Amino acid sequence: MNFLTLLLEPFTLDFMQQAMIIALLVSVSAGVLSCLLVLKGWSLMGDAVSHAVLPGIVIAYVLNIPVLIGAFVTGMLCAVSTGYLTDNSRLKEDTVMGIVFSGLFALGVAMFTKLDTGLHLHQVLFGDMLGVSWGDILLTASLTVPAFLLVIAKRRDLLVFAFDPQHARVVGLNTTVLHYGLLAILSLIIVASIKAVGIILVISVLIAPGAISYQLTRQFEHMIWWSIAIAIGTTLAGVVLSYHIDSAPAPTIVVLLSLTFALVFLFGPQRGLLRQRAQLQSDLNQ
Repeated sequence: MNFLTLLLEPFTLDFMQQAMIIALLVSVSAGVLSCLLVLKGWSLMGDAVSHAVLPGIVIAYVLNIPVLIGAFVTGMLCAVSTGYLTDNSRLKEDTVMGIVFSGLFALGVAMFTKLDTGLHLHQVLFGDMLGVSWGDILLTASLTVPAFLLVIAKRRDLLVFAFDPQHARVVGLNTTVLHYGLLAILSLIIVASIKAVGIILVISVLIAPGAISYQLTRQFEHMIWWSIAIAIGTTLAGVVLSYHIDSAPAPTIVVLLSLTFALVFLFGPQRGLLRQRAQLQSDLNQ
């Protein structure tokens, strides 16, 4: 059996095709956003929002409204309340986020165990990529594609805001709109990712591509395209590998992202640890 056969064999099955499509929709949109999250230092914010959506999911089921609406509302509630508490207390943002997201997540778990929603907690936490339908794919695309296009269109303004909000304000950018717009996009992508990778694994998809691409280039434009390439490559490899080793696709993709980060951290051409040590040794010898 040659390599091409191994690569294409999983996609003879409809559910594997659907898994690949929804995985690409999530990973590519999250990969682009991850560049901004890494540069702005909002990695923990992504983790906080992803955990905070759980009570919204439960409430949405109880009220018989779309789950994505409930998840989006509680995700934004977490982000906005974190900003408010940070601005009106002496606590640092990471401390506030730890309190807010752990409280909302615990509330969601408590509600989940007490209310009969018909949901499976395992699927909410870790996703069910192999069980998605074409309807799920269309819904995910309706959230991730506009978010992706918006980030690409406003990438320069968002970059200025990520590096220096005060400078962004001086040059005429509306930093309030950029701040809450970025939070809204983050919440949308997390909500869109629930079906595919769940609220636990989504944080890796949101952070790892940007962290890896940051090690590979010093230019933001290149960083975005590296992040997209990494997201596509690890998603394709993860779905195919999961088929052949009989594992879940989402965790397999996350493992490959982690391994890629480790390799780039050690052997990266610019910021790789071994290269930096070799350069230091060369400078000392001179």
